[in-house]
Amino acid sequence: MADLRIADVHKAFGRVQALSGVDLAVRSGALVAVLGPSGSGKTTLLRCIAGFEPLDGGEIWINGHRVAAPDASVPPERRRVAVVPQEGALFPHLSVLGNVAYGLGRSARRVGRAATVLDLVGLAGFEDRMPHHLSGGQQQRVAVARALAPRPPVVLLDEPFNALDAALRAEVRRDVWHALRADGATAVLVTHDQAEALSMAEEIAVMRDGRIVQSGPPELLYGSPADPWVAGFVGEAVWLPATADGDRARTPLGTMRLTPAEGGVPVGPVRVLLRPEQITISRPGDPNATAATVERRDFYGHDAMLALRLPDGTPVTARVFDPATAPPAVGDRVGLRVHGTARAFPPDGRPEGSARPSATDGRP
Repeated sequence: MADLRIADVHKAFGRVQALSGVDLAVRSGALVAVLGPSGSGKTTLLRCIAGFEPLDGGEIWINGHRVAAPDASVPPERRRVAVVPQEGALFPHLSVLGNVAYGLGRSARRVGRAATVLDLVGLAGFEDRMPHHLSGGQQQRVAVARALAPRPPVVLLDEPFNALDAALRAEVRRDVWHALRADGATAVLVTHDQAEALSMAEEIAVMRDGRIVQSGPPELLYGSPADPWVAGFVGEAVWLPATADGDRARTPLGTMRLTPAEGGVPVGPVRVLLRPEQITISRPGDPNATAATVERRDFYGHDAMLALRLPDGTPVTARVFDPATAPPAVGDRVGLRVHGTARAFPPDGRPEGSARPSATDGRP
């Protein structure tokens, strides 16, 4: 196992600044997700860690050894960093065992390292299968096993579940998570999928315009986003105009408590952030609730998302969890209650995106 440290890394492709002073630390044995939209620089960062792109500035250290700087760079093959691409990229002429054992020394083969990692990813008994006889999910498991086999200091996963359908994606990422943990691997997952990052990673680094704008445990990013853009990108966000006075704010959904802010006590016009699961449905005419009308219902089985509108025209989204009760239908009048605290931001924030145009991921 090894730790990974990225210090003030810069990378440009012509006039496009892909990375602008990126700092990131991944402790030994941890799984960190680099989360960002297309063009945020996350794939460029992965390629710099792997050694596929030289740095314009900054340094990259693996296990205490500097592997990249503008004046010196360790070649990719000497870094021993494993990359799991979006497509498994297996050798079609080799069996599953042959793919996983490729590049291992004889001693590793003798002790059955390939069989061990196949068992970790749930493919024990598949050793003699050929890649074209495997499903997409099985091929990705083999790719992960191949990456783990030589015990690399760092494993880089480049959106490895994108090509899988939704149900299979959840199953495969659970298996991959267990395999990485069982093997004690230090891993970086690059993804634009918020659910993937929140469910798999111990820490998340959110990228925008070539910079890491916030990093920390998933609970921190979801509950205490650094700015409106992060709030809207990491999860579903409900934005309400409000007037704040210390630890409370008056909103179209009533007066609610505010999460203490690092910048001091807010006073005056603000926008407050709620998550859809904080808003619950009550019967029409509930004196302790705010009236609303259902405008859209998205039913998912385990829950439903309701798009509602308040009498003053304010749009609100609520997540309904009760599987024993059918969610309200479009056109129904309901009452809304808020649970927990809200988070206040300046009224001119931009939840829908950043002000600057995005950098380009990889080469332009």
